[in-house]
Amino acid sequence: MRHGKKHNHLGRKAEHRQALLMNLSIALITHKRITTTLAKAKALRVHLEPLVTKAKDDSTHNRRVVFSYLQNKEAIKELFDVIGPKVGDRPGGYLRIIKIGFRRSDASDMAIIEFVDFNELYNPGAEAKADGKRRRRGRGGKGKTEAAPAATSTTTEVVETTEEVAEEAEDKE
Repeated sequence: MRHGKKHNHLGRKAEHRQALLMNLSIALITHKRITTTLAKAKALRVHLEPLVTKAKDDSTHNRRVVFSYLQNKEAIKELFDVIGPKVGDRPGGYLRIIKIGFRRSDASDMAIIEFVDFNELYNPGAEAKADGKRRRRGRGGKGKTEAAPAATSTTTEVVETTEEVAEEAEDKE
């Protein structure tokens, strides 16, 4: 029975599972996007996101801790030098899982797992949006009060422009 066991065993012993997650992590760090089964992608997200959080603070201790999980110098360099600074302001959620259907041979669920900040198709305005403001959804009324004045100012501009267009049309007649 699996009482109280919170992680997916993936049909492997512990050492095999750790080796699998290590190899998937190295592949994802080097390629920024990989295709695998949905169960492996979900397990990989749980395994890799704490390591990316450690990569945000580049210190010798954090490098050694992450190296104990990955055992690959090139992947550590890529993680701390490229990925860490790029996700430095993100409070979590560094990986995205996209379901892509079923594998033809055994009909297992397949998925693409990728780093969120390295895909320009899903966030094309990421450079324009990065103005230093934090955008998090919460229960506070801050977002509602900020959105209301912006909406009124745009509506007044639209009303003024339509009045100007109407005046120009009257002048032409």
